[in-house]
Amino acid sequence: MRNSWQIFLDIFSCPALCKCYPTSMEVVCNEVPLTEYPSAGLPENTTMLTIQLTNITSISEHHLKSTPLLKELHLYGNQLQSLSSHLLRGVPQLHTLDLTGNELSDLPVDVFSDAPLRNLVLKNNQIKRADPKWLPHNSSLTWLDLSENRLTEIPVGLFQRLPHLQNIDLSNNRLEKIPPNSLDHLTKLERLNLQNNKLDTLDASVFQFTHNLTSLFLSQNKLAKLPQNLFQGLNRLTHLSLDDNQLSRISKGFLDLLSSLEEGGLDLSGNPLLCDREVEYLWQWLQRNNKKVLFADNITCALPESLAGRSVISLTENDLNIGSQPS
Repeated sequence: MRNSWQIFLDIFSCPALCKCYPTSMEVVCNEVPLTEYPSAGLPENTTMLTIQLTNITSISEHHLKSTPLLKELHLYGNQLQSLSSHLLRGVPQLHTLDLTGNELSDLPVDVFSDAPLRNLVLKNNQIKRADPKWLPHNSSLTWLDLSENRLTEIPVGLFQRLPHLQNIDLSNNRLEKIPPNSLDHLTKLERLNLQNNKLDTLDASVFQFTHNLTSLFLSQNKLAKLPQNLFQGLNRLTHLSLDDNQLSRISKGFLDLLSSLEEGGLDLSGNPLLCDREVEYLWQWLQRNNKKVLFADNITCALPESLAGRSVISLTENDLNIGSQPS
């Protein structure tokens, strides 16, 4: 049986170069020359641990066992290159893991499978492939951030393990497509960020079961044409970014599905719009829904040359007649 002196040491011990806050059960190791995970000196009752901007290159299941009550682990901006399989087996209460800004590339099977994670951040690493087997079936995750990696595709199997997901950030990757039906299991999804990828098309049914979406970010892709009913059923969508794509036309009726947009909720700027007779629908929609549009003056004509650079909303009926004639 442990004596009172041992308990005292557990409560008030603290690793060299770190700061411990006993009242909040928090430990912070920030911008210090650590090269190894500081397991030995960590108080056993630690519930929040932050280790950031150090030289630690790897973490294993053995390291984390020293803090069995851990609930949040923040590992921002270290030099992490490897994580062990079953990394979280010794921290059964962990709900938040932030691995932003490391050098992770290949992660082992079952790396995140042993804790009820709700928030997992893998932002700004070197991950080329997302493996469904990182996570358990029926994962508890509600927030997943895989932005700023090197992903070219997302396996359907990963989404199938995330029935509780509410927010996923896949921005700033190299995604070329979102497979049909790949989002069907994400019925609780509220926020989807696909900004700055290489998407050139979207399947007409890709959002058919994501009825809870409120924010959808598709800017800075290569989208040249969108299916007419792409947003059908997205009755809660309040923010949609389609800026900086390759859209030349907005087909008649396309924006009528977006009745739930909030003020400034739509961004269409930076697309090479063709301002011929068919732009009349967009022109009329902008007149009626000006407040819903962000940077309306930046929604401009690319062709014909006579209207190049003009904002669509500023066009007149006379301009539209000019635009419908061959140049």
